Amino acid sequence: MTGASGELVLAEHRGPVLVLTFNRPAKLNAWTEELEDRYFALLDAAEDDPDVRAVVVTGAGRGFCSGADLQLLRSVREIGEASAVDTARRRPRDLPLTLRKPLIGAVNGVAAGLGMVEALYCDLRFGSPSARFTTAFAQRGLIAEYGISWLLPRLVGHSRAMDLLLSSRMVDADEALRIGLLDHLVPTGSVVDAAVAYATDLATRCSPGSMATIKSQLHHDADGAYADSVARAESLMLQAFSGADVVEGVAGHLEKRPPSFPPLPPVRSSDVPV
Repeated sequence: MTGASGELVLAEHRGPVLVLTFNRPAKLNAWTEELEDRYFALLDAAEDDPDVRAVVVTGAGRGFCSGADLQLLRSVREIGEASAVDTARRRPRDLPLTLRKPLIGAVNGVAAGLGMVEALYCDLRFGSPSARFTTAFAQRGLIAEYGISWLLPRLVGHSRAMDLLLSSRMVDADEALRIGLLDHLVPTGSVVDAAVAYATDLATRCSPGSMATIKSQLHHDADGAYADSVARAESLMLQAFSGADVVEGVAGHLEKRPPSFPPLPPVRSSDVPV
């Protein structure tokens, strides 16, 4: 079941920011293969679209994403068959992590199980007061899926990750902000508007090339040695000094005007237009 538009994921351009909205509000945007295909294809399209400099993802209605739609799986055998298909998917399950552009989550309600994983795939998260998180896996007889056992400790620490994964308890917005699941809590107004305003600032003031490199550094250096991080940064810094973005960034600062940075070069194509 989809929302009124019939699309499982809505796409809306707000200037340089693309807003993607999971659109199964009657099911709290429960995840399906079709929704995933649409979402991932739109991310692929955004990757190569020079007019898109940042992406915000949210959910329609009262939820962000309530996890996999288990009502579509009538038996344990079907769950097993779905898991087997999972390993042969057209795009990698963690494709959102590969996006070079900023990916901002606007968590407007519950993010459960796979829905919580999708929120953690975002570079950072804005939340409304109704934002809630639960890993859910242990209460379904499942394990820590889709890399959450790697992602979660790096956000909240080892023992808190153990607590959230073992208990599957619900975390409200205030606690989520306190422990690092949320980066910004939006107490009034639209959480999507707040996320778009932040993303627009990135899109208009920051170099797409710099942001893509910084994202790569953070992912690459997460488990490496400090000395390796420094050495890699020195090499990347020399590349940056020889590029046009530094010239434009410095000129914009000295001339007291917004910089005009070029878009990222395309790296992959998509079969779904944005």
